[in-house]
Amino acid sequence: MTFKGVSIVVARWLSSLELPFRLDRGLPQANLRLVVDGLAGALALGVVVASPVAAQEKPSSLGLGIFTFTSGPAAAYGMPGKNAADLMIDEINAAGGIGGVPVSATYVDEAQGAQGVIAEYRRLAGDAKNQVMVAALSSANCLALAPLAEQLEVPTVGWNCDTHQLLIDGKSKYVFRPNGNTVPEFIAYAIYLLDRKPDVKTIAIINPDYAFGHDAAKIFIAALKALKPDVEIVAELYPKLGSPNYQTEISRLATARPDVVFSNLWGADLENFVRQAAPRGVFTSSQVILALGETVLQRVPLPDGVIVGVLGDGWWMSPDAKAKPETVKFADAYKARFGEYPVFPSIKMANALIYVKAAYNTAMQKNGGKWPTRAELADAMKGSKVGTLTGTAQTRADNDGLVDQIVGVTAKTPGQQFPVIGDMVRYKGDSLMPQAGQDPLAWIATLKPEFAKGLPKPGSYK
Repeated sequence: MTFKGVSIVVARWLSSLELPFRLDRGLPQANLRLVVDGLAGALALGVVVASPVAAQEKPSSLGLGIFTFTSGPAAAYGMPGKNAADLMIDEINAAGGIGGVPVSATYVDEAQGAQGVIAEYRRLAGDAKNQVMVAALSSANCLALAPLAEQLEVPTVGWNCDTHQLLIDGKSKYVFRPNGNTVPEFIAYAIYLLDRKPDVKTIAIINPDYAFGHDAAKIFIAALKALKPDVEIVAELYPKLGSPNYQTEISRLATARPDVVFSNLWGADLENFVRQAAPRGVFTSSQVILALGETVLQRVPLPDGVIVGVLGDGWWMSPDAKAKPETVKFADAYKARFGEYPVFPSIKMANALIYVKAAYNTAMQKNGGKWPTRAELADAMKGSKVGTLTGTAQTRADNDGLVDQIVGVTAKTPGQQFPVIGDMVRYKGDSLMPQAGQDPLAWIATLKPEFAKGLPKPGSYK
């Protein structure tokens, strides 16, 4: 048996010791897990370091570890991502693969929790054919996996990692985010709102009760306070993630009667909120902002004038998307295969895989056509500028991505049976981002009303 084989066997044996060690010695589970994972991870790392030449031989197939929610309430957001990955990988393979190598995916269900996700990441990283991880949907899982990616030196592409905390220290070598993050995403809504409703006085927030919901509220409020200091936040509601019933929160909104209701609820939570809030008049008494609203346009009835967006530029019907034959082909193929057009999580996943493919092409151009190592692949991602289905993904020096932000309002169109996004604006990716190394919230606090005056206006993106 080779050293590689011995190491993998030993690593698996170490992992199998978790339960007996905990029972026999009474160690806390978390501490023991760290010990066992650390030993197993160190051996896995040793395998990679011990066989650098083999890593450059062109493999018979390229494995991707793709992390998303395929079960539970979050699957309403996660499955469109998986669907897009299936479709994109089929298209890549039909065109000859990457560098002539066919691509296959191993999907990891994030619904199992961070502990399981971390174990799955280690398991996949220990197999040299899995050169890249596309992880993850949950910001919490992204934060948990990032140090592991650095430790194991595995290029890891955040297909949906929104939290601005992911790359905030600017030291990452192996974690990349070819998408936007919570800072530009939620500043965009504040600017768009104030352009459409400059006299707004009162705002209520209903966001999911975890980091993404609280971070979004913090950034949205900070931007509003900077651009219009007299705005009053009359309610901040944080229902539990996965809550099936929002009647209590809706009663609070009805009592507060704010000028604006802002929400970044998503997946099944968003669908449930819309179905329960609409009959109780929330959409007629307040200007509603649904930051992830594009994901439910094909599923639930929304009235005209609801501010919605796509957390980035990933709308399949944007002018830029419709101008690209490959994007139209992708959207039509997605509709034919899955019964709905791709929502923006689908586009994010597709764009992430395009980003990975471009990195392979760049890496092989740099090394004379040889199959790249993980390190060479990561190097190719640094500073890259990749054309995507819906725009461009520019990677900064801190590995964070610059993508444009699209915001608009729901509107009817004779071409579709569901609402579309009208009165759109497209903000340039770098216009809503602090410089690398700047504290995002401190930067937002420095914004002045004049900042927004220099940006494009609602309706300008046609």
